[in-house]
Amino acid sequence: MKITFARDTVEFNVLSDEWNDLLDRAATDVPFLKHEYLSSWWSTLGGGEWHAGELWIGIGRDDRRALLGLAPLFLTQTKEGKAGLMFVGSVEISDYLDLIVSSENVEPFVEGLMAALEAEGPEDWQVLDLYNIPEGSPSLPALEGSANRRGWDIKRERLQPCPVIVFDGTWEDYLAKLVKKQRHELRRKMRRAAQYPGGVKWRIVGPEEDVETATEAFMKLMATDPRKFEFLTPKMCSQFRRLIQAAHENGWLHISFLEVGGKQAAAYLSFDYGGRLWLYNSGINPAYQSLSPGLVLLSHQIQWAIKQGRREFDFLRGDEVYKYRMGGVDRYITRLTITR
Repeated sequence: MKITFARDTVEFNVLSDEWNDLLDRAATDVPFLKHEYLSSWWSTLGGGEWHAGELWIGIGRDDRRALLGLAPLFLTQTKEGKAGLMFVGSVEISDYLDLIVSSENVEPFVEGLMAALEAEGPEDWQVLDLYNIPEGSPSLPALEGSANRRGWDIKRERLQPCPVIVFDGTWEDYLAKLVKKQRHELRRKMRRAAQYPGGVKWRIVGPEEDVETATEAFMKLMATDPRKFEFLTPKMCSQFRRLIQAAHENGWLHISFLEVGGKQAAAYLSFDYGGRLWLYNSGINPAYQSLSPGLVLLSHQIQWAIKQGRREFDFLRGDEVYKYRMGGVDRYITRLTITR
């Protein structure tokens, strides 16, 4: 397998169709590895998380030029101050990252990549610092094995849990698996919302709607939380707008609102991708807190996902209590650090 490197945005963008085709066959197929997601991330360097970086995207092809593997890397100064190669998408706003390669090609691609980085990579790189790899990814043992053969230092660290609900039946089947107290509480809150005098309804932003208007409404709700208000810097707002537009144009955007008396009380930004619904971020209007609008809207989203035949509901990173009350079961992501 021959490995080359894409070093600029032109080369990055030329790969878009091949990139997404390969992702469809990859061992880790998640929305955070879609070309449109990572190119929007690169345009703002993660909403300003990184001040500088150089693309070093590893590209693996066979003798017929067929694309077999991608390592979406960039060179930057790591959080520990080292010259490091990291995944494009690192760290804070991309819940899952990985190499893009099918299970059967992981080992030859990783071996070729490591040899190419050793011989032709950046002269001063010290560390491969790879965040947010799913714990079951075949990339992990392949990378560790290749590093071991070179005598390089390896550290694997478990990071945050990513609670997931796996569906295997109807809405009632889902409810039956919840703790009895939580099941009764959920039904009570949904019933109370349905009977609210002002009228409570939920809706999904359709493909024909003005996505820019929906984006601004969503971000306005996000900003009612003081921590999220600080998070939404001008660069991060630009990142969110670019991401939402890219997801909309490529058919995997899922924004939903809960409205009380015609006013927006809660919103979720999710991704409808690969037979799963991925809950990315939220905004809750504190004026309606007594109605538990976040929980009510979340319940409608889960019910919708079940009816639409989605296999899973992924809460993404974080161990917030509500995720477990709603039936989430932990999966984990890891950080793999390889120092040469």
